[in-house]
Amino acid sequence: MIIPVILAGGSGSRLWPLSRSMQPKQLLPLLGKHTLLQDTVLRATDLAKATLTIAPPMIICNRDHHFLVEKQLHEIGSTEHLIILEPEGKNTAPAATLASLIAEKHYTKGACLLILPADHFIRQFDLFAEAVTAAAMAARQHKLVTFGITPTQPETGYGYIKAGAPLETMGFAVEQFVEKPDLATATAYIQSGEYYWNSGMFMFTASDFLQEMRNVAPDILATCEKALKNTFQIDDADFSACRSDSIDYAVMEKTKRAALVPLKAEWNDLGSFAALWEVHAADQHGNVTHGDVITESVQDSYLHAESRMLAVVGVSDHVIVETADAVLVAHRNHSQEVKAIVSQLKQKARPETVMHKKVHRQWGHYEVLNEGPGYQVKRLTVLPHASLSLQMHFHRSEHWVVVSGKAEVRCFDQIFTLSANESTYIPREAKHQLSNPFDDKLEVIEVQAGDYLGEDDIVRFTDQAGTDPSFCCK
Repeated sequence: MIIPVILAGGSGSRLWPLSRSMQPKQLLPLLGKHTLLQDTVLRATDLAKATLTIAPPMIICNRDHHFLVEKQLHEIGSTEHLIILEPEGKNTAPAATLASLIAEKHYTKGACLLILPADHFIRQFDLFAEAVTAAAMAARQHKLVTFGITPTQPETGYGYIKAGAPLETMGFAVEQFVEKPDLATATAYIQSGEYYWNSGMFMFTASDFLQEMRNVAPDILATCEKALKNTFQIDDADFSACRSDSIDYAVMEKTKRAALVPLKAEWNDLGSFAALWEVHAADQHGNVTHGDVITESVQDSYLHAESRMLAVVGVSDHVIVETADAVLVAHRNHSQEVKAIVSQLKQKARPETVMHKKVHRQWGHYEVLNEGPGYQVKRLTVLPHASLSLQMHFHRSEHWVVVSGKAEVRCFDQIFTLSANESTYIPREAKHQLSNPFDDKLEVIEVQAGDYLGEDDIVRFTDQAGTDPSFCCK
């Protein structure tokens, strides 16, 4: 049996302003109708078509993304998955350790874990399935397998793996892991034919991985064992003490069991806008466009418009990305440096690193339409049979106007219904709740007024379906 373990906890800061901490790149539809997470889940479950025995996927993600992950899995018909919620990101080694501990206790003995980042692009499925089949054979021989991408060009943005002696099964022993090289070194690697790009994908049995963790990273193993309090839940305080480290650094560079299986499929880790430009089909001028984009004398550029028309004249090799609250302009060759911009924004506590103007919640979503001193205007979209939490504000009052659908409103001890073109006023310190118990979507314009309008001015009394109140918050 193969258990796909999909690591969906990354931040994707190099794809800002599309990717934000509350909606990172793996949860965005950057390549088509599906998000990167959905594509990864579908690719993993489709391995059953290659006569492999595939267990339902195990997804490891940040607790803040729980409802979005659940929603996206539901959209593609995934119902038997297991979601493990990390209180905070600690890189891939602790995530793989948690998955291995769970697999050892709750899955078939000897099952192989297929570790897949949720944000990769792989084009030829048959080559992917072929590599997974070979890796499973090596893993059952007690190897810790990494997938090496057959390089197509000297690439300075990837780490490399040097292949050693051939194995009895398909693949090679790992001779050396190499950090991201300069161009001359990368060129020499390609010419030698001995090096592969480091994909960050792995396969091993849970028992073999845990045995190596006891040898080379016992502190991470001990912390994860302590944090895994019950079947699938992780203790916040214990996990916060875990050292952050990658599978590569913590285990693969130290173990004597490391093996490499080549993956010849077209692959990209989508780590920058330059990478997105590479994998998309360009027009006759080499431009990749999304949204309402008008160009004149523009070549070899990535142009993305989210909320308005984007007009571009006389540039080449550029990245221009427009969202409702931010615009990024960069040379395509410098797109890796977007991460430095995000660091500056975080130092200034700018909200643009956290969420978009349109914010998804378990009950639907809201969008900030306008704001200024003492007021804020939002559009709330509440899904059928969904409800916001019962709550109260100390510093603001709210006016609700129903645009479409019908709302059930609780204010103090009164419960009443509002239809389209009807409104109500929610005073400060009024215990209130907005619900949509009907079959149609509800849209409400909310006008907030007060001396403080922050999201932390919310006292919650109940939440939807017994979940964490933060999933229901406005």
